[in-house]
Amino acid sequence: MTDVDPTPRTAARVARSSSTGPDGGPDRLDRLDLIQAAWRHERPDLDVRPQGVIGRLSRVANHVTDELVAVYRKHGLGEGDFDVLATLRRAGAPYERTPGDLCANTLVTSGAMTKRVDRLEAAGLVTRRVSERDARERVIALTPRGIEVIDAAFTDHMTNERRLLDALDPADVEQLEHLLRRWLAVFEPPDGS
Repeated sequence: MTDVDPTPRTAARVARSSSTGPDGGPDRLDRLDLIQAAWRHERPDLDVRPQGVIGRLSRVANHVTDELVAVYRKHGLGEGDFDVLATLRRAGAPYERTPGDLCANTLVTSGAMTKRVDRLEAAGLVTRRVSERDARERVIALTPRGIEVIDAAFTDHMTNERRLLDALDPADVEQLEHLLRRWLAVFEPPDGS
């Protein structure tokens, strides 16, 4: 959010207004309520309701990313490192993919992938070799140490994600997953291609 904090006068006005959640109960007011109230006052000609969803989604995503990265760091990994190792691990034995497959499964450019693989290879977590099918092609594979690291990191990652979702009621988590799946399908093909 690039909006500045609303004025105290606006904050007081919003605090006096009632906000109700989907269940009819009171919702706690947050920064986005204050920002929206300020914009409603300044630009009553605009519908600022989308800001409530998009702004909160953006803020939640930032907080969640910080929480996830903290776990990766405990295993000596960055977010991109974790992504590459996890992609190789979930490929199943022998835990290898071509650089092109890695790029397609992590949605990064080949240049960025090369840097990630260089870093992971230097750390002894992956190896590079010439493909047996095509001498022009390379294959990236997890080392035994790479498997140990990603298995430990992924276990902690799942525990962390469970902790984050436990802040919500199970029914809310299920509804949120359904809504996000539908919304994501607007941007990405549902089959993952």
